[in-house]
Amino acid sequence: MSSFDRKTLMARFQEMTTRGQPIIGGGAGTGISAKCEEAGGIDLIVIYNSGRYRMAGRASSAGLLAYGNANQIVQEMALEVLPVVKHTPVLAGVNGTDPFVIMPKLLRELKELGFSGVQNFPTVGLIDGTFRISLEETGITYGSEVDMIRQAHEMDMLTTPYVFSADEAVAMTEAGADIIVAHMGVTVGGTIGAESAKTLDESVRLIDEWAEAARRVRKDVIILCHGGPIATPEDATYVMRESEHCNGFYGASSMERLPTEVALTEQIRRFKAIA
Repeated sequence: MSSFDRKTLMARFQEMTTRGQPIIGGGAGTGISAKCEEAGGIDLIVIYNSGRYRMAGRASSAGLLAYGNANQIVQEMALEVLPVVKHTPVLAGVNGTDPFVIMPKLLRELKELGFSGVQNFPTVGLIDGTFRISLEETGITYGSEVDMIRQAHEMDMLTTPYVFSADEAVAMTEAGADIIVAHMGVTVGGTIGAESAKTLDESVRLIDEWAEAARRVRKDVIILCHGGPIATPEDATYVMRESEHCNGFYGASSMERLPTEVALTEQIRRFKAIA
């Protein structure tokens, strides 16, 4: 497949928001996940290293630790996913804090492979406490991720960064982000999902707060929600109904891991029930 033009994609997405039609994006850790997501009519697909861990039966949070080179994994996954996706823009998760990457070169390579845009993952936004302070003090910063998004925007790639606060929403919007994804934490549920999370109502409040901050910078920025307690279509429906500013949902575990767990388990039970 070839990459999609950013201007064309944004015209489509802005038209959807004007009509009140939710934009639905999803992560794909395998080629079959991507094929099925496209068959279901998904609006955009993102591939990043957590997808590989998630679909290997490990927690998505494994993508934050040193179990593999995140940017290299995405380039490997591209060969599995991009050839089977025909009509949907595919974005790459980029580790913007990687000190061994020449970022303009990496972004050009991703664009040449056929990626239409980027997202900041792995992200230090999911890390807090003393460790986060140590990372920031030693140059492994969220600011590096903002700079990666800025460079991708300057290359006319679609940018859909994760944000974890109002200040980060402002910084990413100033960097030219097209779509702000309000990240509510690791997705709950299933066999390897998180067990602690914000409530749906807390999520609605934060999404609107971050959206308002971003739209003070640029009114046309699109807002999606992701993660935490927003794990099912019903959860996403509730959030979008109650939120004043949310334009859609981006799922990862909720799009491929949870449905796979349910479908495979039930299919085996049906076979085992044969008398």
